[in-house]
Amino acid sequence: MGSGKSFIVGDLHGCREMLEKMLSIIPWNPEADNLIFIGDYLDRGNDSKGVVDLLIKLSDVYPKVKCLMGNHESIFLEYLFGGDEKTFLVNGGMSTLESYRVNGTVYIPPEHVSFIQSMNTLIELDNYYIVHAGLKPGVKIEEQTLKDMLWIRESFITSDYNFGKKVVFGHTPFYSPYITENKIGIDTGAVFGNKLTCLELPDEKFYFVEKPS
Repeated sequence: MGSGKSFIVGDLHGCREMLEKMLSIIPWNPEADNLIFIGDYLDRGNDSKGVVDLLIKLSDVYPKVKCLMGNHESIFLEYLFGGDEKTFLVNGGMSTLESYRVNGTVYIPPEHVSFIQSMNTLIELDNYYIVHAGLKPGVKIEEQTLKDMLWIRESFITSDYNFGKKVVFGHTPFYSPYITENKIGIDTGAVFGNKLTCLELPDEKFYFVEKPS
């Protein structure tokens, strides 16, 4: 994905204000640097629609913006096309539907659906893999399943397996970035009253935004 830096933003869950603040503090150069979002834009927070609006706007203008799919986007598509309402609602989906409500009716723009459908599940940089939840230890990169990349937790997090590159992931919230020799977790629970994290590569420098009071 070219030289330059890469900025990786953690799970957003409808926290549009925190995203806007983060975009205002990171030294991202749209011409040279990648800006990668790690998934989970929807559910729980109060402005899922606003987050997706902003991501679409950024992606339309800047080719170096990439959005990974999170398990919450996958659940949303299942709800829309597979009829699995329960999983969606149990995981905070009602707040997503509320954010799409116009004059009492839930309206989800087709471009939002196609944007979510077009999301990547894995991005490879020179020395890093970027993925929403993690990777299954002992399995080749090209054989990783969608389910693991979107949902895996303990078996990945507790493993010291070397995937050949350091893995940057979200999905599992930590109070502060989770850093080991082979992985960096950047979901710091923005929607739960903690902070939003952005990781700058290759310097492995962090930027934080606190939840607005």
